[in-house]
Amino acid sequence: MEETQRLWRWKNGLLQCFIMMSAWKAVSGQIHYSIPEEMQKGSFVGDIAKDLGMDGKQLSDYGLRIVPRIGMIQYFALNDNNGHLRISERIDREEVCGRAERCVLMFQVLVESELKLYGVEVEITDINDNAPHFSPWEQRLEINEATNLRSQFPLPEAQDPDLGANSVHNYQLTGSSHFSLDVQMGANGVKHVELVLEKSLDREEQTTYDLILTATDGGDPVRSGSVQIQVIVVDANDNTPVFSQPVYEARIKENIPKGSTVAVLRALDFDEGVNGEVKYSFSKSTKDSQMFLLNSTTGEIILGGNLDYEESSSYEFEVQAKDGGGLNDRSKVAIFIIDENDNAPEIAVTFVTNSILENSPTGTVIAILNVQDRDSGNNGEFTCSVPKNLPFQLKKPTNNFYNLITDSSIDREQVSAFNITITVTDHGIPPLSTDNVIALHILDTNDNPPVFEQSSYTFYFVENKKRGALIFSLRANDLDCEENSRITYSIIESQMTDSLLSSYLSINSETGTVYALSPFDYEDFHEIQFQVKAQDGGSPPLSSNVSVTLFILDQNDNTPEILYPSPPTDGSTGVELAPRSSEPGYLITKVVAVDADSGQNAWLSYQLIKATEPGLFTVGLHTGEIRTARFFLEKDALKQSLVVLVKDNGQPPLSASVTVTVVLADNIPESLSDLSSISAPLEPESDLTFYLVIAVAFVSCLFFVFLLVLLAIKLRNWRNAQLFECGSVNFSGVPVSQFVGIDGVRAFLHSYCHEVSLTTDSRKSQFNLSKANYSNTLNNQETSEVKDPILSDEDLNLNNGNPVIIQVS
Repeated sequence: MEETQRLWRWKNGLLQCFIMMSAWKAVSGQIHYSIPEEMQKGSFVGDIAKDLGMDGKQLSDYGLRIVPRIGMIQYFALNDNNGHLRISERIDREEVCGRAERCVLMFQVLVESELKLYGVEVEITDINDNAPHFSPWEQRLEINEATNLRSQFPLPEAQDPDLGANSVHNYQLTGSSHFSLDVQMGANGVKHVELVLEKSLDREEQTTYDLILTATDGGDPVRSGSVQIQVIVVDANDNTPVFSQPVYEARIKENIPKGSTVAVLRALDFDEGVNGEVKYSFSKSTKDSQMFLLNSTTGEIILGGNLDYEESSSYEFEVQAKDGGGLNDRSKVAIFIIDENDNAPEIAVTFVTNSILENSPTGTVIAILNVQDRDSGNNGEFTCSVPKNLPFQLKKPTNNFYNLITDSSIDREQVSAFNITITVTDHGIPPLSTDNVIALHILDTNDNPPVFEQSSYTFYFVENKKRGALIFSLRANDLDCEENSRITYSIIESQMTDSLLSSYLSINSETGTVYALSPFDYEDFHEIQFQVKAQDGGSPPLSSNVSVTLFILDQNDNTPEILYPSPPTDGSTGVELAPRSSEPGYLITKVVAVDADSGQNAWLSYQLIKATEPGLFTVGLHTGEIRTARFFLEKDALKQSLVVLVKDNGQPPLSASVTVTVVLADNIPESLSDLSSISAPLEPESDLTFYLVIAVAFVSCLFFVFLLVLLAIKLRNWRNAQLFECGSVNFSGVPVSQFVGIDGVRAFLHSYCHEVSLTTDSRKSQFNLSKANYSNTLNNQETSEVKDPILSDEDLNLNNGNPVIIQVS
């Protein structure tokens, strides 16, 4: 029944602790909770989401999580669904905080949506979960039989990791009426127990006494622990060992090797023999004394393990010196550990983003870092830095936390990625440092318009090029990347109307290549001015324009046009009068011609190609003026026909001709009477006519010979074919004759019986029968290989006014 009541009181106290825990509020910007130790895993600690004012229905949007501490056990876990803080590991207050009066566990909570940190501290309250205990379990105490009454002997103290009322509260001694207990409160709050001799001892009467020392705590329920004390009565020993100093202090570095001597104890005993032999030992076994070894003879305290300042900065324990008669003395040993810089700073990345836009504002958070150094003093202080040549800096919003933020604007076109080295260096000697590299990629924004390679463009294009001909290509560059750098080209403003421009030009929107949609004519326009627009694929898009001037280059595609004398419409020729008394150099008339082309294609030259009286007249090469070259003679014909050729300077040159009739008379009536009195005057035969007749006769003879040969070949072939059919005899390799057909000779003869005129343009040459007043010109016959026995009229081509050459094979 009593055990049931104790259990009920314990549960009631636990409930009160929970009520106190829920009543605590945040102090100095931190959330505070209080819970008892030894609670089960999963026990509720507090509602962090509610204390931070968050909506539980949208809790997942906040990104609430606990920031883990480097090298620390995570005793708490945060429920992502409801924001409740619960216990994830069993918490033993004595294991976590030792004998500290106040045990508080602190950690940070990160709200990722706000990039803010909130401090949380959970106070662990003590419960009576440890009973007092003694070590070792049996103690031997030797007391001289001559010891005076009321003498006191120290007894082992009970250890209880609990605090306050839950720690050791009272001692009881049972087993003999010769002894009693004297409990004294020490300066450090620890109760010291001493055995008091109440009755005189007589070794001959009783040599040993078995006592039971019981220690009880003040918890509810009460817990207790016992140890057996065996008192051995020895002979008289009147001198007690005395330590040379009441407290031994030593300061050692944490990195001294194992086995090093830490301190040397010394106690004096003026007795002789066994009673004067002093033995050293630990008065009680504690956690601190287990790190060291004590030489019982020499009093040397030797390091038995590896020291670590971060685990314990000092050690304190009691030693005793005991002589052979059982008398002893106690002394305190305090060993202080000097911290060495043996721990490099540690960096934990709590939050990091691997990419940001290049137009991100200054102060954009890239990473949140948790930096700690387990050393203390200057060795535990550190400096966190980033390279000065990078546009980043570190800010310290709270203790041991740093925010890596942008310090200035970032341009992806200059640097597209950063490897940010964060260096943490402590202040120890020598200093230790730790590096952490954060890779950051800069994402592109459309902040660069396309830029043409030139501020303006000038191109040249020859007229009369075929449709689809490539005119020119231009290119714009965009420093952005991917879609922001994809450029499309288009033609916009122009001096021409849009419909007219679109009928002449077309631009490839992807390559910037401009093509001709139709042939250009220099005579219609000499140049085209327009603008080309380059636009990227960003959102919103950026663009730039460039002016383009396209000059049309002239080709010799226009024949000279004769303005004077103009060709008559009634079939007659114009007549110019020349007085018979004209002196050499007299201006008869002037041939005026123009050419629609430009440049050297329009440079005209004049040439007299035919005259009734050669050497009577001259034509100015560049002026076209017809002048007399000598005095007129009586034998000179009254009517003079002059054929003037006008030729440009193009490649190839184009030409036109005109016939000018000059009448030798002093006035018009005289010229008319002279012309009427002339009855079909015959021009004197020239040598040219004679040679022409001979050539015609020769060609006629050849023609008849060819007919006879052709007839013979045909008869022979017919006869061989008949023989082949009858005798089945095959012949091969018979050569085919090549000769000029009858129509070709007829065309040749016909060409000498009429006057012909040569007219040439840029596209074709054609052979026309001339009218009156036009000169006779002949074209060359292209040499051709005759493959058929008879040639058609189309197989004989005339060109450039040269005599016909007939090739007979």
